[in-house]
Amino acid sequence: MDHDNSGCQAPPEGPLLCINNCGFFGSAATMNMCSKCHKDMMLKQEQAKLAASSIGNIMNGSSSSSGNEPVIAANVDISVNPIEPKTICAQPSLVSGSEESGEAKPKNGPKRCSSCNKRVGLTGFNCRCGSLFCAVHRYSDKHNCPFDYHTAAQDAIAKANPVVKAEKLDKI
Repeated sequence: MDHDNSGCQAPPEGPLLCINNCGFFGSAATMNMCSKCHKDMMLKQEQAKLAASSIGNIMNGSSSSSGNEPVIAANVDISVNPIEPKTICAQPSLVSGSEESGEAKPKNGPKRCSSCNKRVGLTGFNCRCGSLFCAVHRYSDKHNCPFDYHTAAQDAIAKANPVVKAEKLDKI
């Protein structure tokens, strides 16, 4: 049998890449696009049709109160902002002036105990007075902590337990 007489088309010679060059394979049913690109294109066409019809309704001054046209609120603003690549210089800068020291983050040396100057690394303890201490000096009585724990505890208790006072009853 001849394929021309039967109306059937010969199968394609091989898979075709998507015309948007996304790396996936397309088909003739989706206009030689992959499924994702075809779906995106159809969505853009529908949004463009809705935008054109809504702009036409606004310009004509007619409202769709007749009920023939569906009212769909959609955000039609489609903008693509190109992203500019940032280059990162891997070479160390040879110029070290005073203006760069103000912008750059100060170099943090090894963390040390505020009392004995011992290196603590990751095992340091931060006190409420704001200093860093080793395991020996972490308690407030070991490093002469200026933080007033007594007043802080009183304030916390007062805040957690407000004064409850009942209303006076009217005497008969």
